[in-house]
Amino acid sequence: MAFREYRIGCIMFGVCLSVSMIVTIFLPSFDISGTSSTQIALEKQLTYGWESAFNYYDPFLQGKDKPIKVTLTKDPRTGAKIDRTDAYVFKPGTHFPDGLTHDNILGEKVQAASASTGRIGEASEEAGGVFLVRVAADDTPYIEYATATRGWTVDAVLKAADQQFLAGSGKTLFVREGCWWCHTLLPEETQDWQTFGRPPMTGDFNGESPTTFGSDRKAPDLLHVGSRNSSREWMTMHFFNPRLVQPHSIMPRYDYLWGDKDKEGNLIDLKAWDKEYMAYAAGDLIYPPEVPIPASDSEARMLIDFVLNLK
Repeated sequence: MAFREYRIGCIMFGVCLSVSMIVTIFLPSFDISGTSSTQIALEKQLTYGWESAFNYYDPFLQGKDKPIKVTLTKDPRTGAKIDRTDAYVFKPGTHFPDGLTHDNILGEKVQAASASTGRIGEASEEAGGVFLVRVAADDTPYIEYATATRGWTVDAVLKAADQQFLAGSGKTLFVREGCWWCHTLLPEETQDWQTFGRPPMTGDFNGESPTTFGSDRKAPDLLHVGSRNSSREWMTMHFFNPRLVQPHSIMPRYDYLWGDKDKEGNLIDLKAWDKEYMAYAAGDLIYPPEVPIPASDSEARMLIDFVLNLK
Protein backbone atom coordinates (compact mmCIF):
# COMPACT_ATOMS: atom_id res chain seq x y z
CA MET A 1 0.00 0.00 0.00
CA ALA A 2 1.31 3.43 -0.88
CA PHE A 3 2.39 5.83 1.83
CA ARG A 4 -0.49 8.14 0.92
CA GLU A 5 -3.06 5.63 2.23
CA TYR A 6 -1.14 5.23 5.48
CA ARG A 7 -1.09 8.99 5.91
CA ILE A 8 -4.83 9.30 5.28
CA GLY A 9 -5.51 6.49 7.72
CA CYS A 10 -3.37 8.12 10.40
CA ILE A 11 -5.14 11.45 9.91
CA MET A 12 -8.57 9.81 10.14
CA PHE A 13 -7.54 7.93 13.28
CA GLY A 14 -6.29 11.15 14.87
CA VAL A 15 -9.53 12.96 14.02
CA CYS A 16 -11.68 10.16 15.44
CA LEU A 17 -9.59 9.99 18.62
CA SER A 18 -9.77 13.78 19.07
CA VAL A 19 -13.56 13.82 18.63
CA SER A 20 -13.87 10.94 21.08
CA MET A 21 -11.82 12.77 23.70
CA ILE A 22 -13.86 15.95 23.21
CA VAL A 23 -17.12 14.05 23.69
CA THR A 24 -15.97 12.01 26.69
CA ILE A 25 -13.76 14.49 28.57
CA PHE A 26 -13.96 18.09 27.36
CA LEU A 27 -17.73 18.53 26.94
CA PRO A 28 -18.68 16.89 30.26
CA SER A 29 -16.21 19.21 32.01
CA PHE A 30 -18.59 22.10 31.35
CA ASP A 31 -21.35 20.29 33.23
CA ILE A 32 -19.03 19.29 36.07
CA SER A 33 -17.54 22.77 36.53
CA GLY A 34 -21.02 24.32 36.45
CA THR A 35 -22.50 21.88 38.98
CA SER A 36 -22.70 22.70 42.66
CA SER A 37 -21.49 20.19 45.19
CA THR A 38 -24.11 18.01 46.79
CA GLN A 39 -24.07 17.19 50.48
CA ILE A 40 -22.55 13.83 49.54
CA ALA A 41 -19.68 15.57 47.74
CA LEU A 42 -18.91 17.72 50.78
CA GLU A 43 -18.91 14.70 53.07
CA LYS A 44 -16.63 12.78 50.70
CA GLN A 45 -14.15 15.64 50.43
CA LEU A 46 -13.88 15.99 54.20
CA THR A 47 -13.69 12.23 54.72
CA TYR A 48 -11.02 11.50 52.11
CA GLY A 49 -9.03 14.72 52.25
CA TRP A 50 -6.60 15.61 49.50
CA GLU A 51 -5.36 13.34 46.68
CA SER A 52 -5.91 9.64 47.50
CA ALA A 53 -3.68 8.19 44.77
CA PHE A 54 0.06 8.51 44.19
CA ASN A 55 1.49 11.82 45.39
CA TYR A 56 4.75 13.08 46.85
CA TYR A 57 3.30 13.31 50.38
CA ASP A 58 2.50 9.60 50.41
CA PRO A 59 4.56 8.00 47.61
CA PHE A 60 4.01 4.42 48.80
CA LEU A 61 0.25 4.85 49.32
CA GLN A 62 0.23 4.06 53.03
CA GLY A 63 -2.74 6.27 53.88
CA LYS A 64 -0.75 9.18 55.28
CA ASP A 65 -1.81 12.85 55.33
CA LYS A 66 -5.50 12.05 55.84
CA PRO A 67 -8.29 13.44 58.05
CA ILE A 68 -10.17 11.43 60.67
CA LYS A 69 -13.95 11.16 60.57
CA VAL A 70 -15.56 10.97 64.02
CA THR A 71 -19.07 10.68 65.46
CA LEU A 72 -20.11 12.85 68.38
CA THR A 73 -23.05 12.74 70.79
CA LYS A 74 -21.80 15.48 73.12
CA ASP A 75 -20.33 18.92 72.56
CA PRO A 76 -16.53 18.63 72.79
CA ARG A 77 -16.26 22.11 74.34
CA THR A 78 -19.16 22.15 76.83
CA GLY A 79 -19.89 18.46 77.30
CA ALA A 80 -23.61 19.02 76.62
CA LYS A 81 -25.55 16.31 74.78
CA ILE A 82 -26.07 16.92 71.05
CA ASP A 83 -27.70 14.99 68.23
CA ARG A 84 -25.43 12.41 66.64
CA THR A 85 -23.05 14.42 64.47
CA ASP A 86 -20.28 13.53 62.05
CA ALA A 87 -17.21 15.73 62.33
CA TYR A 88 -14.06 15.75 60.21
CA VAL A 89 -10.77 16.30 62.01
CA PHE A 90 -7.69 17.63 60.20
CA LYS A 91 -4.66 17.49 62.43
CA PRO A 92 -2.17 20.37 61.95
CA GLY A 93 -0.30 19.91 58.68
CA THR A 94 -2.89 17.63 57.07
CA HIS A 95 -3.63 18.82 53.55
CA PHE A 96 -7.12 20.15 52.89
CA PRO A 97 -9.23 18.85 49.99
CA ASP A 98 -9.52 21.08 46.93
CA GLY A 99 -12.97 22.30 47.98
CA LEU A 100 -11.40 24.17 50.89
CA THR A 101 -8.54 25.66 48.90
CA HIS A 102 -10.07 26.49 45.50
CA ASP A 103 -13.00 28.85 45.00
CA ASN A 104 -14.39 27.13 41.89
CA ILE A 105 -14.82 23.61 43.29
CA LEU A 106 -17.88 23.77 45.54
CA GLY A 107 -20.20 25.76 43.31
CA GLU A 108 -21.29 29.38 43.71
CA LYS A 109 -24.05 29.00 46.33
CA VAL A 110 -22.25 26.34 48.33
CA GLN A 111 -19.03 28.36 48.28
CA ALA A 112 -20.83 31.51 49.42
CA ALA A 113 -22.59 29.73 52.29
CA SER A 114 -19.38 27.96 53.34
CA ALA A 115 -17.48 31.25 53.37
CA SER A 116 -20.07 33.47 55.08
CA THR A 117 -21.85 31.10 57.45
CA GLY A 118 -19.25 28.34 57.67
CA ARG A 119 -16.22 30.68 57.89
CA ILE A 120 -13.98 28.26 56.00
CA GLY A 121 -11.78 31.16 54.89
CA GLU A 122 -10.37 31.30 58.42
CA ALA A 123 -9.06 27.72 58.27
CA SER A 124 -5.43 26.89 57.51
CA GLU A 125 -3.61 23.63 56.93
CA GLU A 126 -0.84 24.62 59.33
CA ALA A 127 -3.27 25.00 62.23
CA GLY A 128 -5.62 22.17 61.22
CA GLY A 129 -9.17 22.18 62.50
CA VAL A 130 -12.57 20.52 62.70
CA PHE A 131 -15.22 20.73 59.99
CA LEU A 132 -18.91 19.85 59.72
CA VAL A 133 -21.31 19.52 56.79
CA ARG A 134 -24.47 21.55 57.35
CA VAL A 135 -27.59 22.39 55.34
CA ALA A 136 -28.94 25.94 55.20
CA ALA A 137 -32.62 26.90 55.42
CA ASP A 138 -32.83 27.02 51.61
CA ASP A 139 -31.45 23.42 51.43
CA THR A 140 -28.00 24.57 50.31
CA PRO A 141 -25.32 22.31 51.80
CA TYR A 142 -22.18 23.99 53.08
CA ILE A 143 -19.02 23.33 55.07
CA GLU A 144 -18.73 24.75 58.58
CA TYR A 145 -15.35 25.41 60.16
CA ALA A 146 -16.38 24.30 63.65
CA THR A 147 -13.08 25.36 65.20
CA ALA A 148 -14.04 28.99 64.45
CA THR A 149 -17.83 28.79 64.81
CA ARG A 150 -18.06 26.51 67.88
CA GLY A 151 -14.61 26.52 69.41
CA TRP A 152 -14.10 22.81 68.74
CA THR A 153 -10.39 22.00 68.80
CA VAL A 154 -8.76 18.96 67.23
CA ASP A 155 -7.72 17.43 70.56
CA ALA A 156 -11.08 18.03 72.24
CA VAL A 157 -13.04 16.46 69.37
CA LEU A 158 -10.81 13.38 69.20
CA LYS A 159 -11.16 12.95 72.97
CA ALA A 160 -14.95 13.33 72.90
CA ALA A 161 -15.52 11.13 69.85
CA ASP A 162 -17.70 8.05 70.25
CA GLN A 163 -16.13 6.50 67.13
CA GLN A 164 -13.24 7.29 64.84
CA PHE A 165 -13.05 6.22 61.20
CA LEU A 166 -9.84 6.18 59.15
CA ALA A 167 -11.84 6.09 55.93
CA GLY A 168 -9.60 8.64 54.19
CA SER A 169 -6.55 6.43 54.69
CA GLY A 170 -8.67 3.43 53.69
CA LYS A 171 -9.48 4.94 50.32
CA THR A 172 -5.76 5.22 49.57
CA LEU A 173 -5.43 1.49 50.32
CA PHE A 174 -8.48 0.79 48.16
CA VAL A 175 -6.55 2.36 45.29
CA ARG A 176 -3.22 0.74 46.18
CA GLU A 177 -4.61 -2.78 46.53
CA GLY A 178 -6.43 -2.57 43.19
CA CYS A 179 -9.91 -3.12 44.63
CA TRP A 180 -11.32 -1.02 41.80
CA TRP A 181 -10.15 -3.63 39.28
CA CYS A 182 -13.10 -5.80 40.28
CA HIS A 183 -15.45 -3.47 42.22
CA THR A 184 -17.04 -0.35 40.80
CA LEU A 185 -18.22 2.65 42.80
CA LEU A 186 -20.77 3.63 40.17
CA PRO A 187 -24.24 2.03 40.08
CA GLU A 188 -25.73 2.54 36.63
CA GLU A 189 -29.01 4.18 35.60
CA THR A 190 -30.53 0.75 35.10
CA GLN A 191 -31.96 -1.87 37.42
CA ASP A 192 -28.69 -1.49 39.36
CA TRP A 193 -30.48 0.75 41.85
CA GLN A 194 -32.65 -2.18 43.01
CA THR A 195 -29.54 -4.03 44.19
CA PHE A 196 -26.74 -1.51 44.63
CA GLY A 197 -28.59 1.70 45.56
CA ARG A 198 -29.07 5.15 44.04
CA PRO A 199 -26.92 5.99 41.03
CA PRO A 200 -24.68 9.00 41.79
CA MET A 201 -25.26 12.53 40.55
CA THR A 202 -22.71 14.74 38.84
CA GLY A 203 -22.43 16.98 41.90
CA ASP A 204 -21.48 14.03 44.11
CA PHE A 205 -17.88 14.11 42.86
CA ASN A 206 -16.83 17.75 43.19
CA GLY A 207 -13.37 17.89 44.75
CA GLU A 208 -12.84 14.12 44.91
CA SER A 209 -9.57 12.85 43.45
CA PRO A 210 -9.49 10.18 42.20
CA THR A 211 -13.11 9.07 41.87
CA THR A 212 -12.28 5.30 41.68
CA PHE A 213 -15.29 4.60 39.49
CA GLY A 214 -13.72 1.34 38.35
CA SER A 215 -13.83 0.06 34.79
CA ASP A 216 -15.08 -3.49 35.20
CA ARG A 217 -17.47 -5.29 37.51
CA LYS A 218 -16.29 -8.75 38.37
CA ALA A 219 -17.70 -8.23 41.86
CA PRO A 220 -20.58 -6.18 43.38
CA ASP A 221 -20.68 -2.41 43.21
CA LEU A 222 -19.60 -0.92 46.55
CA LEU A 223 -20.87 2.67 46.46
CA HIS A 224 -23.57 2.02 49.10
CA VAL A 225 -22.22 -1.21 50.57
CA GLY A 226 -22.10 0.25 54.09
CA SER A 227 -25.88 0.64 53.96
CA ARG A 228 -26.38 -2.93 52.77
CA ASN A 229 -23.98 -4.47 55.27
CA SER A 230 -22.78 -2.49 58.27
CA SER A 231 -21.31 -5.46 60.17
CA ARG A 232 -17.68 -4.79 61.07
CA GLU A 233 -17.31 -8.43 62.15
CA TRP A 234 -18.46 -9.67 58.72
CA MET A 235 -16.13 -7.26 56.92
CA THR A 236 -13.21 -8.32 59.11
CA MET A 237 -13.74 -11.98 58.27
CA HIS A 238 -14.28 -11.16 54.59
CA PHE A 239 -11.03 -9.24 54.20
CA PHE A 240 -8.98 -11.75 56.21
CA ASN A 241 -10.26 -14.71 54.16
CA PRO A 242 -13.28 -14.21 51.89
CA ARG A 243 -13.97 -17.96 51.84
CA LEU A 244 -15.09 -17.72 55.49
CA VAL A 245 -18.26 -15.89 54.42
CA GLN A 246 -18.46 -16.66 50.67
CA PRO A 247 -17.22 -20.24 50.04
CA HIS A 248 -16.87 -19.73 46.27
CA SER A 249 -15.46 -16.20 46.36
CA ILE A 250 -12.64 -15.40 43.94
CA MET A 251 -11.53 -12.39 45.99
CA PRO A 252 -7.93 -12.61 47.23
CA ARG A 253 -7.07 -12.65 50.91
CA TYR A 254 -5.89 -9.43 52.54
CA ASP A 255 -4.64 -10.96 55.79
CA TYR A 256 -1.23 -9.32 55.24
CA LEU A 257 -2.84 -5.94 55.93
CA TRP A 258 -3.20 -7.00 59.58
CA GLY A 259 0.53 -6.67 60.17
CA ASP A 260 2.31 -8.56 62.94
CA LYS A 261 -0.02 -7.91 65.89
CA ASP A 262 -3.76 -7.80 66.55
CA LYS A 263 -5.75 -5.20 68.49
CA GLU A 264 -4.64 -6.67 71.85
CA GLY A 265 -0.97 -6.67 70.86
CA ASN A 266 -0.79 -10.44 70.38
CA LEU A 267 1.42 -11.77 67.58
CA ILE A 268 -0.49 -13.06 64.54
CA ASP A 269 0.70 -16.48 63.37
CA LEU A 270 -0.65 -16.79 59.82
CA LYS A 271 0.89 -20.23 59.27
CA ALA A 272 -0.85 -21.65 62.33
CA TRP A 273 -4.09 -19.97 61.30
CA ASP A 274 -3.86 -21.43 57.78
CA LYS A 275 -3.20 -24.92 59.16
CA GLU A 276 -6.31 -24.74 61.34
CA TYR A 277 -8.36 -23.29 58.49
CA MET A 278 -7.34 -26.12 56.13
CA ALA A 279 -8.46 -28.62 58.76
CA TYR A 280 -11.80 -26.80 58.95
CA ALA A 281 -12.12 -26.74 55.14
CA ALA A 282 -11.41 -30.49 55.05
CA GLY A 283 -14.19 -31.13 57.55
CA ASP A 284 -11.92 -32.11 60.43
CA LEU A 285 -13.04 -29.13 62.56
CA ILE A 286 -16.58 -27.90 63.17
CA TYR A 287 -15.68 -24.23 63.46
CA PRO A 288 -13.12 -22.13 61.56
CA PRO A 289 -10.26 -20.44 63.43
CA GLU A 290 -11.00 -17.08 65.00
CA VAL A 291 -10.03 -14.07 62.90
CA PRO A 292 -7.82 -11.58 64.78
CA ILE A 293 -9.23 -8.10 65.29
CA PRO A 294 -7.08 -5.55 63.42
CA ALA A 295 -4.92 -3.18 65.43
CA SER A 296 -6.19 0.39 65.62
CA ASP A 297 -3.35 1.64 63.39
CA SER A 298 -3.30 -1.29 60.94
CA GLU A 299 -3.94 -1.02 57.23
CA ALA A 300 -6.71 -3.61 57.60
CA ARG A 301 -8.60 -1.30 59.97
CA MET A 302 -8.21 1.59 57.50
CA LEU A 303 -9.59 -0.38 54.55
CA ILE A 304 -12.51 -1.76 56.56
CA ASP A 305 -13.33 1.76 57.78
CA PHE A 306 -13.43 2.97 54.18
CA VAL A 307 -15.79 0.22 53.04
CA LEU A 308 -18.13 0.65 56.01
CA ASN A 309 -18.20 4.38 55.31
CA LEU A 310 -19.59 3.82 51.80
CA LYS A 311 -23.24 4.71 52.31
